[in-house]
Amino acid sequence: MADTSQRMLRLLSLLQNGRAWSGAELTEALGTSPRSMRRDIDRLRELGYPVESLRGPGGHYRLVAGKALPPLMFEDDEVVTVALGLRMVAGGLSGVQGAEDGAERALGKIERVLPSHLSRRASTLASAVDPGRRVWPGASSEVLTGLGEAVAAGQWVRMTHRGRDGQERHRRVDPYRLLLLGRRWYLFAWDRDRADWRSFRLDRITGLTPTRAAFTPRELPAEDLAAYLEQGFGTGGRGRGEQRLTVRVLFHASAAEVAARIVRVDGSLEAVGAHKSRYTARVDSYEWIAIVLAMTGLDFTVEGPEGFRDYATRLSARLGRAVGAFIPPSG
Repeated sequence: MADTSQRMLRLLSLLQNGRAWSGAELTEALGTSPRSMRRDIDRLRELGYPVESLRGPGGHYRLVAGKALPPLMFEDDEVVTVALGLRMVAGGLSGVQGAEDGAERALGKIERVLPSHLSRRASTLASAVDPGRRVWPGASSEVLTGLGEAVAAGQWVRMTHRGRDGQERHRRVDPYRLLLLGRRWYLFAWDRDRADWRSFRLDRITGLTPTRAAFTPRELPAEDLAAYLEQGFGTGGRGRGEQRLTVRVLFHASAAEVAARIVRVDGSLEAVGAHKSRYTARVDSYEWIAIVLAMTGLDFTVEGPEGFRDYATRLSARLGRAVGAFIPPSG
């Protein structure tokens, strides 16, 4: 009986991956006879599992989509994957506002209902992983979900987007893809008003209105949209995305010491002698890179551009006023 129960749990786990299985594939995976496999299928049906079967050439078994199913079964490696994924989301690496709490709750529920050995494995993995906390703005789950539905349905949307200059503008776009690049979510879309391809940071979208109206699909400008956008971020190519800013600083420390302390943000690090190193980064805001540099705890000199010098000067003055001991920068 124990062997039968274990075999049925294994069968259920195989069917729950969503694919269609031939009888021969299931028999081989279960290590049993075709007759025993068919009996196990009948037992699952008696327990309420909607197993569909198709005979003849191309015949298969699969769970029917859209039906109420008893609790999910997980393979050992699936438990590891789910636990690790939820722990990463709980640590803020999804780039979605509010996703952390939901991931923590989901991870707790999974750990409570798993068999003891798998629960211990998931709990151990989750407690051992510390992905750190994000400090960049996250996209709202409502915007991410709304755009995801529009992309899937092929329907254009109206939205309010705040540009780098802080101005909010109403846009009408045909959404094509959602991409996570550089720890930020982007929408790649056809801008109806500008008649060109554009990318939009999701954390800068403050209003989204679905139209439920379909748009005529266009041929994408590249198969690899991630590479296409990264190239646009670096060159400021028209219609590809927001132009990134290049910041250069000279650290008064070795390259090895800087590498051990800095959070790499689309940057390159080169040694300049034994005790100095130059860091060049492409960023979309001075605010973020200023925080990254300050958190290293190392001395450095801003080499450029002038805009970042000005921002660092204003930031220094603001922090000085906050503690009541502002000293005007020299030069």
